[in-house]
Amino acid sequence: MEFIRDNGVLTINLDSILTLALAVIVLLVGYGLKNRSSFLRKYCIPAPVVGGFLFMFITFIGYKTNSFNFTYENVFQSTFMLAFFTTVGLGANLKILKSGGILLIVYWLVCGVCSLIQNSIGIGVAKVVGLEPAYAMLASSISMIGGHGAAMSYGSTFAKMGYEQAPVVGAAAATFGLIFGVVIGGPLGRRLIVKNGLTPNNDDFDSSKLDALFTEEKTELTNLDIIKNVSAIIISMALGTLVSKFIGTLINMDFPDYVGAMFIAVILRNLNEKINIYKFNGNLVDGIGDVMLNLYLALALMTLKLWELQDLMGGVLIVLICQVIFMLIYAYFVVFRVLGKSYDAAVMCAGLCGHGLGATPSAIVNMTAINDEYGLSRRAMMIVPIVGAFLVDIIYQPIVLTFIKTFVK
Repeated sequence: MEFIRDNGVLTINLDSILTLALAVIVLLVGYGLKNRSSFLRKYCIPAPVVGGFLFMFITFIGYKTNSFNFTYENVFQSTFMLAFFTTVGLGANLKILKSGGILLIVYWLVCGVCSLIQNSIGIGVAKVVGLEPAYAMLASSISMIGGHGAAMSYGSTFAKMGYEQAPVVGAAAATFGLIFGVVIGGPLGRRLIVKNGLTPNNDDFDSSKLDALFTEEKTELTNLDIIKNVSAIIISMALGTLVSKFIGTLINMDFPDYVGAMFIAVILRNLNEKINIYKFNGNLVDGIGDVMLNLYLALALMTLKLWELQDLMGGVLIVLICQVIFMLIYAYFVVFRVLGKSYDAAVMCAGLCGHGLGATPSAIVNMTAINDEYGLSRRAMMIVPIVGAFLVDIIYQPIVLTFIKTFVK
C-alpha cells in the first residue's frame, strides 16, 4: 500500500492482495447491512450491490471534494468471473438441461427479441435527438447485453472509424447498465412474486433425474475428492482460455475466455457422467461458484467510477434511460407472461434485468437474492446462466452486426 499526496489529493494505491482484501470487506459489510435492513431483504437487493454501492459513493465523495482517491491492481476480477462461469458449465448436466424443456428455448428467443428491440430503440431515439448511430449502438445491446467487454471492443472499432469518443461512451454506457441491472432486477422479481402470490414449484421439474445425479453428494468427501473437484475447475479454465484464443484467431475477433471455459466444463461434466473420472460434487462446485460470483461483483462495483457517467452526452443518456424503461416494461408485462406467469418466470425476469442491462453475473446475483428470500427456482438458476453467457451471443451478435452495417457509416 502506498499513500501519495499530490496537490492536496491523497491517492491510496492498493496492490492485488489489498484490493482483494478490500473487496472481501466490502462484501461482508454488504451482507451485514442487508441482514440488518428489512428494506434491503424485502426488495431482494444483493449483498455485493449493497456493499459495492456504499464504497462506490465513498470514492465518489473523494473525487468530488478532490480530497482522496483509490487506485487498484485488480488482477483477480477476470479470474473470478472465469471461475464462476466454469462452475456454471460443470453444473450443466445434459440430463438436467433436458428437464428445462421448452422453457430454455423460449427464454433464448426472448433474449434475442430483447436485443433486436434495444437496438431499434437506440437507432430510433438517435434519429429523434440527432445522435450519431455509432453512439446509439453503444448505448443499446452492445453495452446492455454485451457488457463492458463488448462495449470496449466495439468502442475501439468505432474509434478507428472516426468516432473518437466511442470507447469512453461505451464504458460509461456499460457502467450505467450494470448499475441499473442490479438495482431493478430484485425489486421487479419480488413485485411479480408478491402480486401474483407465487411460490417455488419444482415438482414437475424432473427431480428424479436430479436426485439420482446428486445422490452421491450426501456422502462425505475426502481431501482428494475436494482436490479433484477444484482441479476440474482450474483445468477447465485453462483449456477454455486456449479454446477461446483459438476460436478468436479463426474468426479474427476477440472471443470471451469464459465462453470457452464454460464449453470445456460442460464437456468435462458430461464425460465424467459416462466414464466416472472423479466424484463430482454439485454442492461443492456451486459453493465455489457462489463465492467467485460474489467476489467478482464486489470487485466490479467497488472499482466503478461514478464520475465516468458524466462523460455520457445528452443523447446517449436519453437512449440509456429508454433502455431501462423498456426493460422494466418488457420483463414485467411481456416476458413474465410468455414464460408462463410462474415463480420460475418471475425469477427469470429478475435475471433478464441483470444480463439484459449489464452482465450475466448480475443476473445470477439478482436471482440468488430472490431465491434466498422466497425459495429456490431450479429452472431459473439452470437456464439463465447458459442463455445469458453463451446462447444469447448466437442471436445478439448477428443482430448487432446487421444494425452496424445498416446504420453506422
